[in-house]
Amino acid sequence: MALSQGGKTRDGWSSRSAFILAAIGSAVGLGNLWRFPAEAGANGGGAFVLFYILCVLMIGLPILLSETLIGRHGQASAPESVRRVAKASRVSSHWDILASMGVLAAFMILSFYCVVGGWVLYYIGQFMADIFASGVTGGAFEGRPAEEIEALLPNLFGNGILMVGLNALFLGFTLFFVARGVSGGIELVAKWMMPAFFILLIAITVYGAFGGAFSQTVSYLFTFEPEKLTGPVMLAAVGQAFFSLSLGVAGMITYGGYVGRNVNLGSTSAIISSADTAVALLAGLCIFPIVFAAGLSVAAGPGLMFQTLPHAFQEMPAGSVVGLLFFIMVGFAALTSSVALLEVPTAWLIDKFRFVRPVSASIVAGGAMILGALAALSFNELADWHPLDFIPLFAGQGFFDVLDGITAKLLMPIGALLTALFIGWFADRKLVDLENGLGGWLHLFWLFLVRFVCPIALIGILVVGIFPGMFE
Repeated sequence: MALSQGGKTRDGWSSRSAFILAAIGSAVGLGNLWRFPAEAGANGGGAFVLFYILCVLMIGLPILLSETLIGRHGQASAPESVRRVAKASRVSSHWDILASMGVLAAFMILSFYCVVGGWVLYYIGQFMADIFASGVTGGAFEGRPAEEIEALLPNLFGNGILMVGLNALFLGFTLFFVARGVSGGIELVAKWMMPAFFILLIAITVYGAFGGAFSQTVSYLFTFEPEKLTGPVMLAAVGQAFFSLSLGVAGMITYGGYVGRNVNLGSTSAIISSADTAVALLAGLCIFPIVFAAGLSVAAGPGLMFQTLPHAFQEMPAGSVVGLLFFIMVGFAALTSSVALLEVPTAWLIDKFRFVRPVSASIVAGGAMILGALAALSFNELADWHPLDFIPLFAGQGFFDVLDGITAKLLMPIGALLTALFIGWFADRKLVDLENGLGGWLHLFWLFLVRFVCPIALIGILVVGIFPGMFE
């Protein structure tokens, strides 16, 4: 659908449902399937999960709506949309720094996110090879010792050429869809991959419910034990709610710029955040029964998906097929998110320099490929290269961790904090009221959250990120 802004037309979503699917695809990714189960397992289950849901409602949803309304009003790239809201509000155009930081964060995250996407491709290949070698009825990697299965990822880290190649392949898939445009590419991947993702997620969850320790999982995830709700657990839940919705990377500002005037942003944002939360919970219900049934630990942290789960699939009937479908599902989620990450700086280049879309997307992807190669090699050839050793916050960290740290600890929370301050205190009230689709007490409650609750929580995320030992 073509949108009109200032006498010019630009590509846009063909329908409200297309925007919702694309926005869900942007939010749903490795943060839900990899980070949420790892965080829930490491933080004691139910207390973390229930406080996380509260944080999504009180922090994630208000910021999500704030970002989207900026984009819909501006109908441009993220920085230009902020400038247009600032101009209409008669405040400084320098507020565009919140979106500029988001554009930079999206570019940096894209570079190392595709490295992890490459790991997913690697595991898809491993399970396919296992099926061809052993058939579809037995457990995954049947006959191979657990140590060998858990060593798959470390062995990949030791092959720098393969790591760089898989990163480039995943980034190439991402570039293909973004270069095709909003309605012809980004919307296409969302319309096909998100329904397929949900079908696979529900199917594997049902499989785990019948074949795994489902009742134990439900008890673990949803039994509230007040003594486990400690300060670190609450801060972890706040951070997960923030990162799960991909806030602070200007993604929803950019996607909001393609939304028509007939879409109610309040109800649409509620649908997006609800779907994102549902996916996180389903991920727990999908993964933990398999892990519990195999007698393995759910507190494996980041290794839960790539080391513990493949071992658990070894114990299951048709474990190779289930494992293959699981990682295909993860690949779908990772791709819809990487597409959104690439679109943010691509839209900025199109607006700033008037490059055509394929050229803009290729320039961004080329830069991300270089950074991604350095991030990939930091697990092997560049393992002893610590580029920011002179900064205490990043001392001793490899390039992958530096990129992750700069974005997660600094750029994303600062960008979201500035968004809350801008919309809550400086943007024109009539403009905000017109765009947010809320009314009555809902509008007042949302404004209270954006003005007071969100800034306090985001400052907490920022402080914990910079001083991680403060609250231990």
